[in-house]
Formats: sequence, C-alpha cells, structure tokens
Amino acid sequence: MMPEYIENLVNGIEHSFNSDPAVSTPRKLYELEFVKLGRRLYRNEGRVAWCGVMAPFDLLRAMDVTSCFVEFLGAILATAGVAGPMLQAAELAGFTGDTCAYHRAVIGAAMQGLTPEPDFLIGTTCPCTGGLAALENLAEIFKKDLFILNIPLNDTRDNIRYLADQFKAMLEFITQKTGRMIDGDRLREVVENSNRVGAVMRQVYDLAKNVPSPITSRDLSSFGIAMPLLFGTEAAITVAEGFRKEFAARIGRAQSGVKNEQFRLLWLQNRIMFPNPLEKLLEEEYRAVIVVDEYNSINWEPIDPADPITGMARRTMSDPLNGSATRRVEHLRKAAIEYQVHGAINPCHWGCRQGTGIRGLISEGLKEIGIPVLNLELDCVDSRNFAEGQMKTRVEAFIEMLDSRRSH
Repeated sequence: MMPEYIENLVNGIEHSFNSDPAVSTPRKLYELEFVKLGRRLYRNEGRVAWCGVMAPFDLLRAMDVTSCFVEFLGAILATAGVAGPMLQAAELAGFTGDTCAYHRAVIGAAMQGLTPEPDFLIGTTCPCTGGLAALENLAEIFKKDLFILNIPLNDTRDNIRYLADQFKAMLEFITQKTGRMIDGDRLREVVENSNRVGAVMRQVYDLAKNVPSPITSRDLSSFGIAMPLLFGTEAAITVAEGFRKEFAARIGRAQSGVKNEQFRLLWLQNRIMFPNPLEKLLEEEYRAVIVVDEYNSINWEPIDPADPITGMARRTMSDPLNGSATRRVEHLRKAAIEYQVHGAINPCHWGCRQGTGIRGLISEGLKEIGIPVLNLELDCVDSRNFAEGQMKTRVEAFIEMLDSRRSH
C-alpha cells in the first residue's frame, strides 16, 4: 500500500516537471526530495535507521545509512490519509489515545507490517521522552538494537564533549551493525555540504523577513524541522538555493507571497499534516500569511571540518528545543520580533508533553512583547479529532481580534 503510494508520488511529480517546467517550484522540488527519501526507506536501500528528531542525520549519511526521525513516517501516514486505521490498531493493542499520534500511527503501522524495517534504531532523549519510548517499542516490534543518545540540557563545554563522545560511540555501534567504518573523505564532503546548506537556509529565512514577505504560508511549511534529514547532500543545497533564488526574485518584482498582505503570523511547532482549510482561510479571507515556523532558524555556526564530531555536537546542543522552556520562549520572542509578526498560532498537538505542556509559558512570554497567541486544541496527525467548524470559528475570531488591536 504505502510503497505504491510513494512510488506514484515520485512518478507524478517527476512527470509534471518533465511535462511543464513551470510547475517545478522550489516547494515541489522540496517535496520531491522527501518522497524520494520515503521511497528509499520503503525500498530498504542500503542500511536503514529510524531515529529521534535530534539525531545527527548527516553523520549517519557519512556512514551511508538511510535515516529519518520516526515522526517523519507518522507525517507520511497522515498525509496519505491512512493514519486513522494505524492509530486504531495501536489503540486496540493498548497504546492509549493520550499519547502522541505521530508515534502511535507508526507503531500501529509497524504492527501490521506496513512500514519499512529498520536495521537498527538511534534514539534521542530530546525533544521528548515520548519519541524515545516509541523507538523502544519499535525496537521490540522489529527485534532490532536501539542506541540511545543522551543529549544534555545545558550547553556547556563539558556537555558538548560528552555528546561528541556519544556520537563517536554511535559510530562504533553502526560499524558493528554494518561492517563499515567512517571514511574521512566522505565525512569532509558531508560536513562541507551541511555548512553550505546552513548558510543558504539562513539567507532564505532572512528573505522571508521582508515586509511584505515573499513567501506563502505553505512555502516553508515544516522546512526547518525536515531539512536536517537532507543535510550532507547536494540535494539539500539545490532545494535551499531554489527557495533563495525564488524569494529574491519575488522581492525584486515587489511581489508578496500573499497579495495585499495584512497580517503576519508565527506558527508554533508542528503543521497540521492532513488536508485542512486553515491556511487557505487565513490567506484568502484575511490576507494573513505564516511568515515563520518555530523551527525555521539556523542556530549553529559552521562545523569545523578538522573537528566535525564536536561541531555536530555543538549544533545539536544549540537547538532551541534542547534545554529549558525559558530558552524556547526566548527563541520564539526573538523570531516574533525579527519577522514583525502580529500574532502566533499554537496547534496544541494532543499528547505532546513538551509542546502543549508549556503553552501557558509561551503565551505569557509572547504576550509580554505584545504578541497574542491562539492555542488550538487539536491533533496534527489524527483527523478524527479535527473539528473543522470550531477551528475555523476560532481562527476567524483571532484574526478579528488582531484587526481590532491594529485599528486602535
């Protein structure tokens, strides 16, 4: 079922590119690279690893391991419209409905043999214990070994060294599983590509800050959280440069992503993975554009090719999701100011402790700089729990409130 679905997506996008070059937008190219990743996973091309969100994916690539974070598979299931039966299968097996649907969907699919089989798993203690627990359950389902990266919360020199040592131990674990050792030339190539894509992504984000913004709400949807899966590749550079070129061209033509932009929004955490009307409603009815997602930022300095493992550890430690809630709130406040947003929308993903759990702190922190937050109680994966009418009503009321604030 899923392999055929993904294969059809790849073929469909490639056919559209060949038939009409005008449709090969940066977003379409971005989507193509990720469905190709899905295809590689389902084809079990080479060694396959399922990971936590903050695994060093370019380091895994240097070992010729095809990898993804487990939530990526959950998003594929939701986008394909098949997450519901997978969630139901997991729930019938005893995985309660108050846990994250990204994880439950993948567990349900794995129990039914509808996911690619990993050769091994790499867990991370950040950003959530739920993701680590899901990987522990998946390791049991597949009878595969799980290596856990314990990511320290405080960004100190000793902690960076500690995490770098864990990365080295992870490489030894992979060598045991694959029989292959890290190649120095391959690692340097991967580091160079990651540094290049990081620099271009930084420029892409700076272009998105323009007033009016050249982006649509969909252009950079989930961009910051997903792009690390492509780090280390030429494809990542091509995708990022495509966005940079397109946004610069739009600014040069004085073309905004949303015509007559009226409201600029910050979107917190996860986008809604199944089809829904909210982005279209915001853009078409209210000329409101999501100019920045929470994860759309580059917080790390270029990695030193002479000491890449330490550089990758430092990059991981710099992530705003790592550390205290105060650190995350400060990151959001900084983004709100730099992108000159009028308000923020937080889809309080059901079962997400580290996301929904600090919504009060986030709301209060943004309120202090004059940015109101709309908290939407929904599930970003499970469409069974999406009350469309209620969501539209709340979004409409929020925009009307923003309009009222502006008029005063």
